[in-house]
Amino acid sequence: MSEVKKLKPYINGEFVESKTSKYSDAYDPSTGEIIAQVPCCTPDEVEKAVASAKAAFPGWSSTPVTKRVQILFKMRELIVAHMDELTYLVAQENGKNWAEAQGDVLKAKEGTEQAISATSLMMGDSLMDASRGYDTVLYREPLGVCAGIIPFNFPSMIPMGWMTPICIACGNTIVLKAATFTPQSALRFVELYKEAGLPDGVINIVTCSRHEAEILLTHPDIKAITFVGSTEVGLHIYSTAAAAGKRVQALCEAKNHALVLNDAPVERTAAGIINAAYGCAGERCMALPVIVAQEGIADKLVAEIAKQAKEIKIGPAYDKSTKLGPVVNEAHRQSILNWIQKGIDEGAELVLDGRNVTVEGFEEGFYLGATIFDHVKPGMTIGDREIFGPVLCVKRVKTFEEGLAVMNNNPYANGSVIFTQNGHYAREFVRHTDGGMVGVNVGIPVPVGYFPFAGHKKSFFGDLHCLGKDGFRFFTESKVVTTRWFDEEESKSTNVSTWDGTI
Repeated sequence: MSEVKKLKPYINGEFVESKTSKYSDAYDPSTGEIIAQVPCCTPDEVEKAVASAKAAFPGWSSTPVTKRVQILFKMRELIVAHMDELTYLVAQENGKNWAEAQGDVLKAKEGTEQAISATSLMMGDSLMDASRGYDTVLYREPLGVCAGIIPFNFPSMIPMGWMTPICIACGNTIVLKAATFTPQSALRFVELYKEAGLPDGVINIVTCSRHEAEILLTHPDIKAITFVGSTEVGLHIYSTAAAAGKRVQALCEAKNHALVLNDAPVERTAAGIINAAYGCAGERCMALPVIVAQEGIADKLVAEIAKQAKEIKIGPAYDKSTKLGPVVNEAHRQSILNWIQKGIDEGAELVLDGRNVTVEGFEEGFYLGATIFDHVKPGMTIGDREIFGPVLCVKRVKTFEEGLAVMNNNPYANGSVIFTQNGHYAREFVRHTDGGMVGVNVGIPVPVGYFPFAGHKKSFFGDLHCLGKDGFRFFTESKVVTTRWFDEEESKSTNVSTWDGTI
């Protein structure tokens, strides 16, 4: 049995013993064993984390961006050096298979590499003689203390790829509220940041319930909130924090659809769907849980998906031959089981049932097999709501136009995909889909970190997305300076225009 660790929050450069009496259990999903006890930090500890970040901000924000970037260069080297250790942590606490867990860490590295571009992407603009004799310069300055609220499904990528690197590269400090189910990866990363030379207080990490996290939403010293999680919580965070005058980006739920046209190559399309639907056990907002299949290809496609899905090897996360690992915990597994039963009750056709899965030697793990529903009709909630598990729904349509309408009727719009060899339909799809990240024969159209993670509709609340140039804009504010120097004649003048150079 694995050692059960009692975790500690990270405040002002050190792990501190929490004074809480409330602890939650974190599990190894592959075995079902408890591996850590996670503190529900007290309100006072959350306040101390904010105070630590506030105290660190003046020194860190005045550190030249080149010096900040040098620490990120060192951090990138440490991520590479500790790749296997970090991969194991993600696999152990989340349940992703080894390749997926390594990808989680590689995405943290990618976000760090993007943040290293701060020396260029923090540059402003300037114009000499914007008005005669008046020069104008725009600078980008850090906001102050920011807060990040992290979900369980990407314990490395989201806190240490999406949130932290660009935030601190821009000169801000941050308080992270780690996910109670999967906090260990972030806590290990912050140790590496200290080894890389990051000053104390720049990053602080707490674990707590929604009650204590609520402090961050209205705290007068917090300037911005970045959040990834459910739409219900994201909307609350956006409305509450924005009303308190804070900048907010809330990345929320999805129900991504793929339109498969009659001319799509069946085997390759099915393989792409399998990867997108069942990768990370479906626990990602860019999963592909719904296929909208044109009638002419639907029967062949469903049969091929079922055939390939039956061949997926289910097993523990750290077995490198595993293709489908467990879901994060038993409560989430039960939620998915309830959704499968709901699909049956609603009348969808259960083509492949993944409920009765046992992995030899790991009988207590939180496993589910690939599940497929066909003939999912309008109004069936299983086809419209996010399940966050290895469940695929197939909706059937007659035409491209009908399929596009079905997809755009979805209240979420993170990603949308089309599988076709027809350039005309592909172009029409790209132009008219509501999805913010679009794939043409690409099942998971997540762009590299130089572009924003661009969800739309109820998948995102805010104005500036994470990553890419949007990320640098989100974590900075503009300051525009207009300068006028007097020559000898003007220095004696008392005639100043009302508009003073602005016209």
